[in-house]
Amino acid sequence: MTIQSPCIKLCQLDESGAHCIGCLRTLDELRRWSKASDEEKQAILNRISQTEAVGIAS
Repeated sequence: MTIQSPCIKLCQLDESGAHCIGCLRTLDELRRWSKASDEEKQAILNRISQTEAVGIAS
């Protein structure tokens, strides 16, 4: 299974410098993405979904 990147080509860090405002990944997640396993990528996507669900994003 190939997991697609959540990148939407809006690559800019939030004011805190913690998350990309486009895809909501952390700097560490951005760095690791290309070498991450599908399981790791899915965990990142799950965290992003939870973040969106509780309204923490942007």
